[in-house]
Amino acid sequence: CADGAGRSAAELLALTERDGLSVSQAMMRQECIARTEAEVRERLLHIRDVMVACQDNGMSRDGFLPGNLQVRRRARDWFVRLDAEDPQRDPAFAEDWVNLVALAVNEENASGGRIVTAPTNGAAGIIPAVLHYALRYTPAGIADPDDTTIRFLLTAGAIGSLYKERASISGAEVGCQGEVGSAASMAAGGLAEILGGTPRQVENAAEIAMEHSLGLTCDPIGGLVQIPCIERNAISAGKAINAARMALRGDGTHRVSLDQVIETMRATGMDMSAKYKETSTGGLAVNVSVNVVEC
Repeated sequence: CADGAGRSAAELLALTERDGLSVSQAMMRQECIARTEAEVRERLLHIRDVMVACQDNGMSRDGFLPGNLQVRRRARDWFVRLDAEDPQRDPAFAEDWVNLVALAVNEENASGGRIVTAPTNGAAGIIPAVLHYALRYTPAGIADPDDTTIRFLLTAGAIGSLYKERASISGAEVGCQGEVGSAASMAAGGLAEILGGTPRQVENAAEIAMEHSLGLTCDPIGGLVQIPCIERNAISAGKAINAARMALRGDGTHRVSLDQVIETMRATGMDMSAKYKETSTGGLAVNVSVNVVEC
């Protein structure tokens, strides 16, 4: 437990190759600097349980979200319909369930419910949705859900730490690419490991998800984390799954590195106009009429 996981993706890959570790094992080593492995596992499973409680709460509530936009909650109706259509949890409906979990979590966030900040409140639905996919629709998740949860969250955490160290996860600083982009990248890497990916495939999955989130603006209508934020989480969860599956089709060799795309995201955010960074003064926020702006 003496060696950290590295401050760049290149350092992380070098560590995994030197010591024959997966990304999750390298991150566990990092976490063990401050606490025991048993404590790490217990805390990660608690995080999983809070995520599940959050999505369950979101699927049980109807009515309207707080605020002047009068956005109707959709998760409960979707759950009722989807549960009736797919009682056996057929993999053909996997994408629908991923969308629903993301939607439910972000409706909870929009209404002030208890969520897991992963890595931000506005992007909190992506990792629970992709973890749901990992637990329900992969051989590893079905065989050992607790171990799969721990490996997924450790890998996602390793990638998230790179964004915090080398760029930003703040929509106010770099736009929504720093929030849902980072979350999609984290989730893609976590899923790639669960699907049996090597560290280089994990890094590739994380890179793909962010490369195709570059330039994403943060323009919440009325200053509320509702439109476009709720649906954007569902879309980005699907992007994360696609990125992981694409990476697993390759051997980990790719032209753009994760470090390069993280630096590109940081620089893009610095260049982005302030009106597209959580101020509700650009984009959808000024093209969709609202009677009263609420923050």
